Amino acid sequence: MILRHPGALGLLCAFSLAACSILPAPSPVDIYLLPAAPLVPSADDRAPRAWSLRLVRPDASGQLTGQRILVVPEPNRVSVYKGASWHESAPLLLRGRLFDAFRADARASALSTDEMRTFADFELGSELNAFHSEYRHGGGTPEAVIRLDTRLIDTASRRIVASRAFEIRETAADSSIPAVVAAFGVATDRLAAELVAWTIAAADAARQATAESLPVAPQR
Repeated sequence: MILRHPGALGLLCAFSLAACSILPAPSPVDIYLLPAAPLVPSADDRAPRAWSLRLVRPDASGQLTGQRILVVPEPNRVSVYKGASWHESAPLLLRGRLFDAFRADARASALSTDEMRTFADFELGSELNAFHSEYRHGGGTPEAVIRLDTRLIDTASRRIVASRAFEIRETAADSSIPAVVAAFGVATDRLAAELVAWTIAAADAARQATAESLPVAPQR
């Protein structure tokens, strides 16, 4: 229906303004970055590898695909921290942290992500199954929990050459949101260090196995 009477139109505008004025104001949300400690390479073998590596954003489902900071206050119940959010989704947070860790390690010098669409000898894929804080035994101080199932794929053959499930738990200093966020930072740093070391070793072993399987040219 189209209102053509000026008085009716003015009444409608006044009603709309009044309705807007009584709507509740949106609650403020604190946006958190994932904390990170300085990345210091620890391996004795610092030689850059000849192979290249592509990091794929971890697969996730349900609330793990969002930006809310998840908490499991009791078994079989998932909630979120009110008024708090990550600055991007958990899979993107994790891929970014792993990329930084590989780059700091420097052994996988030919490094890319799935967004770059470049060729790589190996691809690191994964499924993110947990990225939440958790109260164990019904109370106490929460833990940051990360579970990541990983697979290293030879891109030429599309064969999985290695796989591993990681689980990291880091207890927060207290139950406040900043303390929980800090615990996530430490847990993610630990995960990155373990995953980088495992990936380098697995890719080296796969390359060595491929080299040993090649036929030896006859000597003349």
